[in-house]
Amino acid sequence: MSTHIPSDLKYVASHEWLRVEADGSVTVGITDHAQSLLGDVVFVEVPKVGAQLAADEQAGVVESVKSASDVYAPIAGEILAVNETLADATESVNTDPYGAGWFFKIKPANPADLDGLMDAAAYGKEIGA
Repeated sequence: MSTHIPSDLKYVASHEWLRVEADGSVTVGITDHAQSLLGDVVFVEVPKVGAQLAADEQAGVVESVKSASDVYAPIAGEILAVNETLADATESVNTDPYGAGWFFKIKPANPADLDGLMDAAAYGKEIGA
């Protein structure tokens, strides 16, 4: 299985990716590896805007034809935005997991929390890529 792991993102063992945006917010989605294990995504539940989440707290659910998996907040913070298009375009999680398939944006409670997350090489080792 070929897995794409962009080098400009951070990763966590629960298969979420994080992109730090210019304004300091962090966009979160699931990795290419995760979507390939799930298969065709048919439903996505995202957190509510304004929700305060702790690191590793459940932030949503992604369901596929094979299974359902929880999506976790990789860092603590406040949900700033959610990807509303996922309700009608769940396939973007499969076709563009690092772009149109993003799940939510979070304002980090402590930006230094990002420093302890995996880079692409470490995530690649984690998943055996």
